[in-house]
Amino acid sequence: MMFLVTFWTLKLVGPLLYGRTAMSASKFTLLCNSHKCRAKLSGFAWVTSCSHVFCDQHGSEEFSRTPAICPACSSMLPGKLDVIRTEMAPSEQYKAMVLIGLPPETVLEISHKALDFWTYQVNQERLLMEYNLSRSGGQVLQMEKFMIQQNQSKEHELNALRGEIASLKKVLEEYKRKYNEVLERLNERNRQYQKLQGLLDSLRRHTLGTGEKDHISHSFTSGLVKQRSPHSSPTFLGPDSDRFFSLGPENAKTFFQFSTPIRERTQSFIKKN
Repeated sequence: MMFLVTFWTLKLVGPLLYGRTAMSASKFTLLCNSHKCRAKLSGFAWVTSCSHVFCDQHGSEEFSRTPAICPACSSMLPGKLDVIRTEMAPSEQYKAMVLIGLPPETVLEISHKALDFWTYQVNQERLLMEYNLSRSGGQVLQMEKFMIQQNQSKEHELNALRGEIASLKKVLEEYKRKYNEVLERLNERNRQYQKLQGLLDSLRRHTLGTGEKDHISHSFTSGLVKQRSPHSSPTFLGPDSDRFFSLGPENAKTFFQFSTPIRERTQSFIKKN
């Protein structure tokens, strides 16, 4: 009776479970449970009794030691059938003969354990993906917070630089204003200087003209004969132009004793003859 209930339950529910499992299997591919590998499984794989699976390379490396330890959960695997090397894509002959002759209960139990293995792998991969997603989401949130902080910091720095630029512009405008004032004062001083220079040049020309006239009149008047007394001889300008000499008795004697060159030549010619 129990066998009939189990048979009819498997007959009714089996297609649904098989359809869901087939759909899941078509969308899911077993991956090596080694965190260093995570490669898609093909060819041969190593399966453990703790529902973990590894690629042929890592399984051969890990399970060659005794006692065997699961690299995923660190479970001890002392039995001979706790770890087996299986073919991922068995031949049709193998699939036709592997369960033949086994009771339906055994077939159902084997199928149930195989489906539990696939369900566990799918859930583990889903949990791992959710963990990676949550960690990535946390990293994204941290990056967003970091970016917000960086943006705020850069915004503060930008505002500070804008304030400095505004203050420097004010200082520059003040310097420009002072420069224009100094330039205007300089231009005014230059105009005053030019005006004074013109007045100085005109004053110099006027002074030079007056000095020449005075010098001419002074030379004319100083060359005239000045009489000291009715009995004194006339006085003339000396060689230094500031002292006078007079033709007194002593000077007159020397003056009139002067002989001309013609007279001297005549006397020398007479003596020769």
